[in-house]
Amino acid sequence: MLSLREVSVAYDGTTAVEDVSLELGDGEVLALLGPSGSGKSTLLRAVAGLEDAGGAIEWDGRSLRGVLTHKRGFALMFQDGQLFPHLTVAGNVAYPMRLRRMAAAVRTKKAGDLLELVGLGGYQDRLPGTLSGGERQRVALARALAVEPRLLLLDEPLSALDAGLRERLAGDLRRILHESGTTALMVTHDQEEAFAVADRIALLRDGRLVQEGTLRDVWATPTDAWAASFLGYARVLEGAAARTVLEAAGMTSADEVALRRSAFVADPSGPLTGTVVSARATPEQLRLVVRLPGVGEVDAVADEAPAPGENIALRVEPNRLAIPESALPESAAHPPPT
Repeated sequence: MLSLREVSVAYDGTTAVEDVSLELGDGEVLALLGPSGSGKSTLLRAVAGLEDAGGAIEWDGRSLRGVLTHKRGFALMFQDGQLFPHLTVAGNVAYPMRLRRMAAAVRTKKAGDLLELVGLGGYQDRLPGTLSGGERQRVALARALAVEPRLLLLDEPLSALDAGLRERLAGDLRRILHESGTTALMVTHDQEEAFAVADRIALLRDGRLVQEGTLRDVWATPTDAWAASFLGYARVLEGAAARTVLEAAGMTSADEVALRRSAFVADPSGPLTGTVVSARATPEQLRLVVRLPGVGEVDAVADEAPAPGENIALRVEPNRLAIPESALPESAAHPPPT
């Protein structure tokens, strides 16, 4: 198990990471999520032993202070894969096993097994230059898993890929890590990628840990308005507007509420009535902008297109709302998503 206690990293007197405490259990995948400059990659490098850090970094209760990177039993995978262009796919996967002087027959069999795991069975004799970006990343992942690392460190492993491929590979990456029982720490700036791959999320901002928890807990109750916006909520309402929407949803009253884009749905029996500002068709559904009295303009979805200026009733989808922790009194229960 990886344990971080009050870990800090500074460069030339400037703090990049400050007092971060986290734990990662065996077989878990934890995503370090945050915008550029949040300290997530610096924290990953500190765990790898590539940065000097204050505080405590331990594995199974033993300090890693002074332990060289290659002695930690960890493996690193970067966003560009860093394959050897002159080696075949099988040669790339087998390379770290060769450094450990494993027998040739063992290397060959294990490389084949790992390529099957990552969906590249039969690619053993191909060269990296003949592969797509996604295929190269799969080879890099197989190579990282070849030595059965105690911890796999993933630094933006999918960010160099286009959006469609990134989305497909995120699901495959989660499957591969779980099937192999690999404990992993992943850096990403993409909240959808973090939710697709990880078991838990640690959200960082300006070098500090803002929120940490399971996917469900982090999504259902972001710690504040900034966290809600970064996690993908479309808007945060405050004050009377927030209370109006929460009352209509039958949820706990609070002074802030975060809305997903599809939090409002056109429904003749809905408790809120507003005026249509605009409507546009998408391949899946109609999207409206509706002006609600006391709330302002909100996004809504509908089955039929009303005309601008027409009044429309809306219902609120409770599982599309979240009350930031900062807006809840200590005695209030967090509303679970449905």
